[in-house]
Amino acid sequence: MIIKKIKLKNIRSYESAEVIFPEGSTVLAGDIGSGKTSILLAIEFALFGLQPGQKGSSLLKNGKDEGLVTLEIEVEGKNIIIERGLKRGKSINQSSAKINIEGEKQEMSVTELKNKVLELLNYPKEFAKKTNLLYRFTVYTPQEEMKQIILETSEIRLDTLRHIFGIDKYKRIKENTEIFTIKLREMAREYEGQIKDLEDTKNKLENKKQDLKKLEENLFKLSQEVEKRKEARIQGEKEIEEADKKIKEKDKYEQEVEKTKIMWSGKREILANIEKEKILLEKQVEEAKKTTFEQDKIFQLETRIKEKGEEIENKNKSYMDIFSKIKSLNSKIYEDEKLKSQISSLQLCPTCLQNVDEDYKKNIKRKFEEDIAKNKKETLLLNTDKEKTIQEMDKLNQEFISSKKELDELKLLKIKLENIKEKEIKLEDLEKQKNSALKDIQLLEKQIETLKESFFLLKKYENIYKQKKSALDELLALEKNKEIESASVKKEKELTLTIIKELDKEIEDKEKIKSKMIKITELEDWLSDNFISIINLTERNIMLKLREEFSKLFNEWFNILVPEIFNVRLDEDFTPIIEQQNYSLDYSFLSGGERTAVALAYRLALNQVINSLLSRIKTRDIVILDEPTDGFSEQQLDKMRDILNELKVKQLIIVSHESKIESFVENIIKFKKEDGITRVEA
Repeated sequence: MIIKKIKLKNIRSYESAEVIFPEGSTVLAGDIGSGKTSILLAIEFALFGLQPGQKGSSLLKNGKDEGLVTLEIEVEGKNIIIERGLKRGKSINQSSAKINIEGEKQEMSVTELKNKVLELLNYPKEFAKKTNLLYRFTVYTPQEEMKQIILETSEIRLDTLRHIFGIDKYKRIKENTEIFTIKLREMAREYEGQIKDLEDTKNKLENKKQDLKKLEENLFKLSQEVEKRKEARIQGEKEIEEADKKIKEKDKYEQEVEKTKIMWSGKREILANIEKEKILLEKQVEEAKKTTFEQDKIFQLETRIKEKGEEIENKNKSYMDIFSKIKSLNSKIYEDEKLKSQISSLQLCPTCLQNVDEDYKKNIKRKFEEDIAKNKKETLLLNTDKEKTIQEMDKLNQEFISSKKELDELKLLKIKLENIKEKEIKLEDLEKQKNSALKDIQLLEKQIETLKESFFLLKKYENIYKQKKSALDELLALEKNKEIESASVKKEKELTLTIIKELDKEIEDKEKIKSKMIKITELEDWLSDNFISIINLTERNIMLKLREEFSKLFNEWFNILVPEIFNVRLDEDFTPIIEQQNYSLDYSFLSGGERTAVALAYRLALNQVINSLLSRIKTRDIVILDEPTDGFSEQQLDKMRDILNELKVKQLIIVSHESKIESFVENIIKFKKEDGITRVEA
């Protein structure tokens, strides 16, 4: 990774600033408090965001609501621009998070952007949920933090280094293994409790199998008895079926007797009707033969009826003429009465519009009264003629009806006389029907006697049916009892089979549990006796190799900065041991420059070990040193030239207020703070 450029907006003492970083060695120069370290904090924020426990107020400029950091870097030839924002609300939180890789822009969540950066830098995935320790100890570590790790207790120092080297997993493995073995022991005890009654269950299963054998024997005997009962019942059903057929045959004869009786009754009724009809016809023939018939009288009556009809028609015409005249006269009387009334009330003549004289009105009224009286008299005469005509019409109608009736009777008599031959033929036919009916009646009476004999012969089967039915009911009851007993035994057998199946399953499950318990016990023994020892040995070997490499590098860097009168190394806890003439010196008794030299040598050695161990990480080309010469003597400052020459990295960024350092580097970027605002000078 190479840093190319950073832009700040409202970050700490910066309102708006841009810093371009060239490759090679660069010093960020300026007085203490001029804002140099703020640049390093902004770079770290852009890469990883706010760290756990870090507040947004430590970066956002006082009095501002929003801040922005834009960092441009290069990773393996790819140009990457990272942008992170801060926003003030109830508290100051991260807002925007964007990344641009080779012109392809993406907006992400805060966590997604951190994971993306770790991926680009090829940091191990386990560092995604950790603080930026790997970055802090390979790229940029504030000097005071490095001094702090040296002063920590050996346990905290070892845990921190395990974390940095990524081998704290061995400690977690041991802790998790201990938890796991405890869990295994608990499971083994639980399984042991679950199978403690395994032998009792096996004995119970054997007893149930013996019970099943007895039930099967009993069921076999019962099935044989049921078959016997079934055969007897089937035979009884056949006998009942035969008796039932006979009873149905008896019922059929009984029905035939009833049908034949009905036919006999019908024939008797037909015979009676023939006798009646015969007597009636004989009487009619006899009467017809005694009757005399006059053909001329029919002609006379028809002539009279015709004449009377013509007279009635003429009378109707006369009546209609009289009725019409009466109606016309009544209408005339009504009109005259109406005009008479109108003239009485008339004042002006409607034609000439002159006053009408009273005498004139009286003359006209008198004329109308004479006409009215004349018409009424004529109407009275016409009403008399009308009544007379009605009486004459009634008399003619009566004579017409009487003649018509007499004519109808004569015609009927003529028809009767004409039908005498037919009736005589009908009498002969009735005699034949009578003889046939008598023969049918005799045959039906014989058939009834025959059917009755057959009926009485079959009637005995009713008692036989009752006896067989009673016997069959007993057989059915016995068969049902045996079937119930057999069903009970079957149910008991099924229950026993279910219990056997459940016991088999229970034994099978407990055998599996027993097998699991054995495996778990073996696994717990192996983990406790072998695995933990392997992990301890692996961790010791790795830590030993790391300590040897670390101690060697630490001694080399320290000897560049400090005269050879000192000999330094690391003990088993990675604690720096400083010796002078075979005497160990406590870190707190060293001078300020010597303590800084120890911290810087420790920092550079740690950087080399991590880059070697994690050689695939993509931050090996950059080192950032923050005030690395604090408390150095002039001689030690001169030694820094050798240190910088030995650091073979593409990009070295140093934060320092020592002017002498500026002569050791290729590039200088100066910072100046005025009125609380930092400006970058060319």
